[in-house]
Amino acid sequence: MAHEITLEWPGDRVETFSAESNETVLEAAARAGIRLPYDCRSGTCAECVGQVLDGAIEHRRMPRALESDDLAGGYALLCIAVPREDCRIRTGSRIQAELGSSPWG
Repeated sequence: MAHEITLEWPGDRVETFSAESNETVLEAAARAGIRLPYDCRSGTCAECVGQVLDGAIEHRRMPRALESDDLAGGYALLCIAVPREDCRIRTGSRIQAELGSSPWG
């Protein structure tokens, strides 16, 4: 079952696309021609972080670059985040700075 994903950047940019049930947000965005930052693609860096404002995602594996407070705040690593319902996600370069220091030192 496909889910509708809406990405929101600071300012007015908004992009909406469809993600299949087994696709990550990053994979679905790329398929839709939307470029998002990423690096490791395994949840060990925070380059692709976003904040889920509405909807639900499930990480394919433990997001090692996020701490429990980050997860409670809705932050998600889009390279391993699979949507479980329609989602509205905040993205952009400022979000990574909101996480504070890296758990990797």
